[in-house]
Amino acid sequence: MTSSRLGALAAAFVAVSAPAFAHVTFENGQATPNSTYKATLRIPHGCAGKPTLKVRVRIPEGIVAVKPMPKAGWKLETTKGAYVRAYQVHGEAVSEGVTDIVWTGSLDDGHYDEFVFQARFTDAYQPGATVFFPVVQECDGAVEEWTQVPAAGEDPHSLKAPAPGVRIAAAQGAAAAPVMVKTGTLTLEQPWSRATPGGAKVGGGYLRITNTGTAPDRLTGGSFPLASKVEVHEMKLEGDVMRMKPVEGGLEIKPGATVELKPGGLHLMFMDLKEPLKEGQILKGTLTFEKAGPVEVEYTVRGMGGAAPAEHKH
Repeated sequence: MTSSRLGALAAAFVAVSAPAFAHVTFENGQATPNSTYKATLRIPHGCAGKPTLKVRVRIPEGIVAVKPMPKAGWKLETTKGAYVRAYQVHGEAVSEGVTDIVWTGSLDDGHYDEFVFQARFTDAYQPGATVFFPVVQECDGAVEEWTQVPAAGEDPHSLKAPAPGVRIAAAQGAAAAPVMVKTGTLTLEQPWSRATPGGAKVGGGYLRITNTGTAPDRLTGGSFPLASKVEVHEMKLEGDVMRMKPVEGGLEIKPGATVELKPGGLHLMFMDLKEPLKEGQILKGTLTFEKAGPVEVEYTVRGMGGAAPAEHKH
């Protein structure tokens, strides 16, 4: 592989895409189960050059305790209805609430504005899910319907008029149970990855490997469901330049040693991703060792800036 190709891969690997404001989106696209969420809906333009006169938001089932924020110069209306089932909120059963919010006013096509409401995400949604809120902009003689919901595995950025979504993530500080796989004399701990921006073609895999035996083994690669192949790479400072390159012949795990694959050092590279990695996903793959053979593992996908799990103490 050429150095220019490696440089391009390294750049793609660490890139973070800037949010696109052509569509209606939420300022904060992430929430946690059983938590209150401040939804700030961003309206970047009107309809085909015409001013926005109404903004309608449909509240999905499982989102309760909705309280819209009044907006100066705009009339605020809500529709209430029964939920499909009752939800527990602070120990009380809630069976009905706001199902639609409508702001009526005027926003010029050349202006940007935000519409805010508070809501609670119930346990109907767990980490890894995305909740979509259909939004309709009514303009002077025109309409923009932001109501398209992606199919499983489909990139929402590929849709012409996607509904704004909120991804459900694990609560910050939640202690994850140690993930450990033992095969022969090898112990594999805490396999994880990071979410990737749309269009990224590479991702990274990280874990700790301990060899409790008396003979060395060697990690040579593996498989990943969303990648064409898995390679072992390393980041090394050469002069003043950080370079990434494959580990030729595989990574040796010496007897009695623990090797940590982590960002900025030794790591797995998931090549030619078929779709972005999304926070909250749990993806099954394999790691291949020279002696131990193929070993099944599960990667937990963390946020783009996610850190390694806390070390498990034996």
